[in-house]
Amino acid sequence: MNQLQVISFDGKLVTESRQVAEMIGKNHAHLLRDIKGYKEVLDQNPNLDSASFFIESNYRNENNQSYPCYLLTKQGCEMVGNKMTGEKGVLFTATYVSRFNEMEHQNQPKPLSEKEQLKASMRLSLETSEEVEVLKVEVHELKEKVDNQITLDHGEQRRLQKLIGSKVFEHASSDDHKRLLYPELHREIKDRFGVTSYKDVKRHEFLSCIRYVESWVPRVVRA
Repeated sequence: MNQLQVISFDGKLVTESRQVAEMIGKNHAHLLRDIKGYKEVLDQNPNLDSASFFIESNYRNENNQSYPCYLLTKQGCEMVGNKMTGEKGVLFTATYVSRFNEMEHQNQPKPLSEKEQLKASMRLSLETSEEVEVLKVEVHELKEKVDNQITLDHGEQRRLQKLIGSKVFEHASSDDHKRLLYPELHREIKDRFGVTSYKDVKRHEFLSCIRYVESWVPRVVRA
């Protein structure tokens, strides 16, 4: 009566109804009938899953003939055990609890040794460092992408516009000369920074554009 085979099936620990019937001294057909009745009751309750207790299965006898049976989980064994009284019920309960606990313990991952823990820690540190480096690259690439898309705000445009006017005034010898210098400086800014207007200069190039205008000298200085 102390022998009860517990196996893993579809991620669950189970034992077969034939073994349970033998342990509790009950005809297997009668146990199947009882389990079928338990399942019918469980299936009427939407909050209960009968498969958490009993799983329909089959076995083959020595003549290779197939017959029905059930696979009982720990909960299923508990339900069967609760219906029993006397010595057989006590022994069955003690046996299935012990066997399921043994199998649950065997299925738990073994604790790592000190050396294995050190290796795991080093591996985790290495993986974390690599992930950080990848993240840094991604952040840098994202920043570059954003910088290449953001143009000057209104205040920066006004500052650049005033500087352009001041620079043209500095080099212009007449009003006609001013009218020539404005498009010349605007054209050079567009060519230098690859934009269609000084307003489209990228924000991260703003200071470079300021320095460029400050040092700008017209190509032809008119008297």
